[in-house]
Amino acid sequence: MDELDAKRLHDHPRSAETAKAEPRKPWSLLLLLMALTSIGPTTLNIVVPALPQMANRLASDVATIQLAITVYLLALASGQLVMGPLSDRFGRRPVILAGLALTAAASVLAISVGTVTSLIVARVLQALGASAGLVASRAIIRDLFDRNRAASMIGLVATVMVVVPTFAPLIGGLLDTGFGWQAIFMFTAVTSGAVVIWAAIALPETRKLNATPGARQSYTADLSDLARSAKFWGYVCAAAFGSATFFAFLGGGPHVIITLMERSPAEYGVWFAICSIGYMAGNYGASRLSTRYGIDKMIWWGIGFEAVGVVLSAILAMFAMHWGPVIVFGPQLIINVGNGLLLPGAISGAVSVRTQAAGTAAGITGFTQMALGAAIAQYAGTLLAESPTAVPLGMLLVAIVVVLTISFGLLVRRP
Repeated sequence: MDELDAKRLHDHPRSAETAKAEPRKPWSLLLLLMALTSIGPTTLNIVVPALPQMANRLASDVATIQLAITVYLLALASGQLVMGPLSDRFGRRPVILAGLALTAAASVLAISVGTVTSLIVARVLQALGASAGLVASRAIIRDLFDRNRAASMIGLVATVMVVVPTFAPLIGGLLDTGFGWQAIFMFTAVTSGAVVIWAAIALPETRKLNATPGARQSYTADLSDLARSAKFWGYVCAAAFGSATFFAFLGGGPHVIITLMERSPAEYGVWFAICSIGYMAGNYGASRLSTRYGIDKMIWWGIGFEAVGVVLSAILAMFAMHWGPVIVFGPQLIINVGNGLLLPGAISGAVSVRTQAAGTAAGITGFTQMALGAAIAQYAGTLLAESPTAVPLGMLLVAIVVVLTISFGLLVRRP
């Protein structure tokens, strides 16, 4: 099926079989997809408070033990490139069950590690398994819903990506303080195992709902079709550069607030939590409005909010540093609203270009988001390291939104 066929499906009612399978009240399924999605970010962040204890226990230095975070993030990004195509080939259900079972088993392995090397191996296995939940849940949503309603559902599920990283370190800190760092991995093993059982009982296979006789191609053919699609890359760029504003903030924000403004890490954390409300508000808006206005319009609205936020950030950084953290977090709140509006539509658009390859498309989109985000965060930290003001951060945010606007405008509108 080429893009013209896909467009025809998007612009007209779906097949009777698919429409009938589309749940009227999908809350039970959405709760399961939220759980599947949450495993990855939970397992990433929950170990952060225990890193010093782990370094002492494993006779390691802080820089080396930090690889337990860095390598996990890289494996979580790369794993999506593998799990997405596998879910297209073998189905969403078996890939999710096998992936999260791997995460649970790797968590058990991490409890008994004796060296940093074995810990990192366990973390890589955790991430590879957890990536199945991230990528396949997006493909499942696209299997069940047309692309505008898929954006609405993705908006609801995406709120987990904000809430979970906020509370995971708190849970990890409590477990480490009360029972030791091994309790953190026991917690991830139990929760991953519980989600596997839940999925085994309640998760249907959805890949067949998008099957068209004769449309099943090899991974290479699917990848070739996606690579030639300007629209696909337009939506991927929207997702990647849209979320890059957040990663730039992650990389440069702590230096501006804690180092330049001499505020405490606790105060930074409070401001950061308040800013997350903007993203959740945008996600809620996308979930309510995507079916009414369509994903492209929602993406443009999101870009508009981000543009206002980054311009305001640059202006305040130049002329109002004495106002304190509000010059960073005020604009970031507006940017986060834009992110919440545009990301569900961008992801839905990417996985809708070729529905038979929704898993592959979701994997490429997720990998690109994380890879670009990691690079932007590192660059922002380096850029701000020697700066006496927040101006470089404001200028970087403006540049990202300029690239976002141009790439989406040119690629998605291209025939």
